[in-house]
Formats: sequence, structure tokens, C-alpha cells
Amino acid sequence: MQPIENPNPPSEFAHPIEAEFARLLDFYDIPWEYEPRTFPLAEDEEGNLTEAFTPDFYLPTQDLYIELTTRKQALITEKNRKIRAMAEIYPEVNVKLLNRRDMETMLVKYGMIEETPNLIGNPNDNNQNN
Repeated sequence: MQPIENPNPPSEFAHPIEAEFARLLDFYDIPWEYEPRTFPLAEDEEGNLTEAFTPDFYLPTQDLYIELTTRKQALITEKNRKIRAMAEIYPEVNVKLLNRRDMETMLVKYGMIEETPNLIGNPNDNNQNN
């Protein structure tokens, strides 16, 4: 299986924390791409894609993919499973998962703690997108 280039990356972020993360990268002049590739993880017997993973950001100067998640810690099992599968199939690809705790730490560090509910939501909300 080979990564699939995304010919039309989304023009809008799926979650407010992604927009804030992009602003932070811009502030530090770190080049980034938003959802530029999808990594196939599983195919059926006919070769049809049945599972894939599209990390949120790619940092080309670091050759690093970043996946952000603000889901309740107990709900990120699926993302962790996909990242493990990706490491097995694509060992040369570097992926870093930044979870809710990482996002909260980032917001505190940059003096944005009061923005936490708007950017990452309520930790007890099971319906979060990310």
C-alpha cells in the first residue's frame, strides 16, 4: 500500500484547535500542510480500501505528521490503534499524536487557558469531532 496524495486538501479546518495550531506554526514560521496525504491501512480481497488514516498536519522541514485529538482520553483508543497500524505498514513515516492534555498544556503555555472551552471543548463531551 502506498500513501495517497490529497489533490484537494480541505480549505477549512475540521476543529477549532486545528486552526489555532496552524496559527502557532505560522507564528514560529514553521511550514505546514493540512491533511495532504491519506495512508491506506486495510484493503478487502478485491483491493478496495477499507480503512485509512489522514493525519491533520504535515511539517515538511521536520518530516513529521501531527494528529491532534481533543477527545476524552478514554475515546482515543481508535486513533492510537490506527497510529500503531500505520507504524507497522509505514515504518519510515513519523507521526506524533497530540492529545487533549497536550493541547491544554499548549494553551496554558501560550496564555490562552481562558480559550480552552472554545478550542477543545468540554472533556466530558463524547460528541467531539477530533
